[in-house]
Amino acid sequence: INLIPERERIKMLNFKEVKAELNTPKKIVIIPHKTPDADALGSSLGLRGYLIKKGHHVQVISPTDYPKFLNWMEGNETVRIYNSDHNKECSRKIENADIVFCLDFNNLARIDELGLLVEKSAAKKFLIDHHLDPTCFADFSLISTDASATAELIYEFIVKMGDRELIDKPIAECLYAGIMTDTGQFKHNNTHQNVHYVTANLMELGADTPRVASLIYDTNSYDRLKFLGFALSQRLKYLPEYHTAYIAINADDLEKFNSKTGDTEGLVNYALSLDGVVLGVLISERGGEIKLSMRSKGDFSVNEFARKHFNGGGHKNAAGGSSDVSFEETVSSFEEIIKTYKEELNQIADAYK
Repeated sequence: INLIPERERIKMLNFKEVKAELNTPKKIVIIPHKTPDADALGSSLGLRGYLIKKGHHVQVISPTDYPKFLNWMEGNETVRIYNSDHNKECSRKIENADIVFCLDFNNLARIDELGLLVEKSAAKKFLIDHHLDPTCFADFSLISTDASATAELIYEFIVKMGDRELIDKPIAECLYAGIMTDTGQFKHNNTHQNVHYVTANLMELGADTPRVASLIYDTNSYDRLKFLGFALSQRLKYLPEYHTAYIAINADDLEKFNSKTGDTEGLVNYALSLDGVVLGVLISERGGEIKLSMRSKGDFSVNEFARKHFNGGGHKNAAGGSSDVSFEETVSSFEEIIKTYKEELNQIADAYK
């Protein structure tokens, strides 16, 4: 099986120039999006491992903390969190960097205060991402909206650099984690031929796939399991006439179950899994912010839905957004907005019968 043709998969400017930039040791900073998931962090730490082997000085800086179930990734202990005691160190690293890699996001607003620091830095900016509608801030861009995950593109980047042999077990497992989670354990419609090709290569290079799956999905805390039961029994609302289900979790709910970063991860998929549902949404309130996570089936674009109504975006069938009004107003507004999509949602639901 061959890779999907390069002209369809990779859009990269001046790859020879990129190789030249990385041909001598550089001070490099890698930044994922805020609240990084397995794809963002796995891509960052996988790329870190590769660049260190090439002789570069590398620092991963995350805009925020991230789920504990990702702490097994090699290099995790070296990650600096910007919103912590490391702000001055992080600012200095970005200011003095030769190169800044921006991974799994395509708009500097996705990294909050770090966005301004990156914008001001004299470093060359490298963007590697698979989301729609990128903004123009990078000197070099590796973008494919067809890619299942940014981790898939990191694999292709390393291979195109001629360094496949430098991918060891820890790097392979970081990249596999990103692909596995962003494809919904290979269930989403972004699980194309190339995903299995890359995954097979990562397994050949040492990725212990059962171990990775267990570390991510089978390390729940007791509080999180109780929270999951509560969310599904008390906070799940089904709107059959709109083929929609949503889960609304407020700040008190999270406090009641000692919720940590990552405890709501994957919750939206339960809403989408209901028979007949085309649109699943999680509305959550944490730290004074109202966030929406959206998943859909078929041709219902949550990317467009999020952009139009909730200051967000993402992929066609997986997107996120935010709200500037109260939690209660957000829930009420969502229910009203959905009514205007009744015909479209009904048509898509009929196609699944």
